[in-house]
Amino acid sequence: MRVLITGGAGFLGSHLCDRFLREGHHVIAMDNLITGSIRNIEHLAGHERFRFIKHDVTEYIYIEGPVDAVLHFASPASPIDYLQLPIQTLKVGALGTHKALGLARAKGARFLLASTSEVYGDPLTHPQSEDYWGNVNPIGPRGVYDEAKRFAEALAMAYHRYHGLDTRIARIFNTYGPRMRLDDGRVVPSFIGQALRGEPLTVHGDGSQTRSFCFYSDLVEGVYRLLDSDYVQPLNLGSPVEMSILEFAHLVNRLVGNGAGIVHQPLPADDPKVRQPDVTRAREILGWEPEVRLEDGLRQTIDWFHGVLRASQ
Repeated sequence: MRVLITGGAGFLGSHLCDRFLREGHHVIAMDNLITGSIRNIEHLAGHERFRFIKHDVTEYIYIEGPVDAVLHFASPASPIDYLQLPIQTLKVGALGTHKALGLARAKGARFLLASTSEVYGDPLTHPQSEDYWGNVNPIGPRGVYDEAKRFAEALAMAYHRYHGLDTRIARIFNTYGPRMRLDDGRVVPSFIGQALRGEPLTVHGDGSQTRSFCFYSDLVEGVYRLLDSDYVQPLNLGSPVEMSILEFAHLVNRLVGNGAGIVHQPLPADDPKVRQPDVTRAREILGWEPEVRLEDGLRQTIDWFHGVLRASQ
């Protein structure tokens, strides 16, 4: 196949580039580098089946020649990013999705949308299945990301129903691993960065809020299988193993050997109290579930961030 990956220089997008190239496909990565980084794909420079295009996907997308699949991963994806870039986040979810869908339609390509567990907001049901409609504050500070992704899902389904476009929707839960930015504000790089610097870990609230953490390689496998499937409804991809943020902080400190402890700060607005995917459909439809144990994935991620900090000194 010849595949376009928007957000291809980002954390997950770059790992998807690697996976599709390993499978023998041709890959075009597109990114405006607002939150992505050339460092994530510099190892692919000169690869005969790889091409990078610096472009803002909210503008018209032109690709010469055939395209068999479009994977739309372009978007700020961390609280710090989408709070600093609220308009850009809304535009890439709306205009960027529209442009990517238009390209897929013009090329007769299969389209996969990277959606998010944030479409469920601060959920009132637990765990979250794909049938749950969510509990989102549309005008809160997180609403720019939540509603951008909810609109993107609606737009993808409209193209599927009205134009007959072959679409897929992956609702991605907390994913971590190498190539995340230390300063992106998500809990994994934040905790690991603080621990490696010997600082106390910042836990918001009392730390009883829960998350479920999926290693990037498991997530990429799920996305690859979903694209190859015939399933058009939204599908949860993430780890069903839930733990509190306080438990997670203690785990990171233990793995790093950080004795600085923990400090508490107030909870941000609309911070979800629970987050755990029901992955029953992914098991049944894709034969997929995460395989990497949290401690094993964290050790790999800690090693990678350790190298990043050494290189910056």
